[in-house]
Amino acid sequence: MSGHSTVHYKNPVVRWIDTRLPIISTMQVNAMDFPTPKNLNYFWTFGGILTLFLAIQIVTGIVLAMHYTANVGLAFNSVEHIMRDVNYGWLIRYMHANGASFFFIAVYIHIFRGLYYGSYKAPRELLWMIGVVILLIMMATAFMGYVLPWGQMSFWGATVITNLFSAIPLVGPTIVEWLWGGFAVGNPTLNRFFSLHYLLPFVLAAVVFLHIWALHVPGNNNPTGVEVKSPKDTVPFHPYYTVKDGFAIAVFLIFFAAFVFYMPNYLGHTDNYIPADPLVTPPHIVPEWYFLPFYAILRAIPDKLGGVIAMFASIGVLFILPWLDTSRVKSASFRPLYRQFFWILVLVCIGLGYLGAKPPEGVYVIASRILTAYYFLHFLVILPLLGIFERTKPLPASISESVLAKSGGGGATAAAGAASAPESRG
Repeated sequence: MSGHSTVHYKNPVVRWIDTRLPIISTMQVNAMDFPTPKNLNYFWTFGGILTLFLAIQIVTGIVLAMHYTANVGLAFNSVEHIMRDVNYGWLIRYMHANGASFFFIAVYIHIFRGLYYGSYKAPRELLWMIGVVILLIMMATAFMGYVLPWGQMSFWGATVITNLFSAIPLVGPTIVEWLWGGFAVGNPTLNRFFSLHYLLPFVLAAVVFLHIWALHVPGNNNPTGVEVKSPKDTVPFHPYYTVKDGFAIAVFLIFFAAFVFYMPNYLGHTDNYIPADPLVTPPHIVPEWYFLPFYAILRAIPDKLGGVIAMFASIGVLFILPWLDTSRVKSASFRPLYRQFFWILVLVCIGLGYLGAKPPEGVYVIASRILTAYYFLHFLVILPLLGIFERTKPLPASISESVLAKSGGGGATAAAGAASAPESRG
């Protein structure tokens, strides 16, 4: 039994509900009053942004599903019907299509923030691993959604990506036939992808709930990487971070609105406004921009099976990242060498995204192979070695000391803490 709530409300209706179903007190304790490190910066607001955009995607997706027809002969025209005939259909579709892109923008920033500040380290390993599962579900959902308009890039993208599974020994062809629902991409494929695209966001919402639950056990990481040691290190989530997150969300929504209203097709591909034709292959088949780094890794390996393994390994390596990074210091703020390698990794990922959009020939293939090799070297070689050889900066004694030092109010205290703390070695 969970027991009775210790929170008492003056309003008799609220009190009556909460004594029988303590939803309100649970929300207050785990959201509003939740002790949060006082030094979180705006990079920590992307968790709230992602939650909002998941809600936007689910709501707009449900509305679109009311008007969409999952049939190869009608799908393209049903999308045009939504755009032209459904009241505000153009707005709902553009919000959904661009919302997927902004969802990935936010999640990639969220991931790189975790990499920079060491949010994957103990005691948050499981929290990080659940986050990687969320990324995989997002990618599967987005890929299936991209197929639904049944344009040229939808059809040929589905054909190319699903064919990759045929490289798996023994079971590969069977998996491909199951995905297709036959011996080629067709109506059964579209129906399956539509069903899964509708289902997976609700699965994603459930995993996000687990992610938030796992976060509430150890609490938030913070820019110093120093764990909370006293109540002085924290502030209640509300109103301090609700206001801060609200401002960041408003700014992010301004950029989102700029794309929805002024550049709605900027992040898409023009070939997807041509109805799917199995007899006409586009000159250059590319996935959506948020898949391009993985697409570049796939094409960098000359062997088909090797490319598939490398592509999935590029995400799989993130699962074991907490054990690959052997340094005891979390935040890159106190790791000078790691900070340099982190920014190299960021440039490598951007470079892979650029190369993924280019034809797989000549210098583009060579560059893709170099950047792919570095990507895996970063995680499998550089990180373990940095933990052994890197000389890190002294950590502050507490979060409060770090905040006071930055504000100029605790210089002597900070200096004393730095002098007393032994120099950390990874």
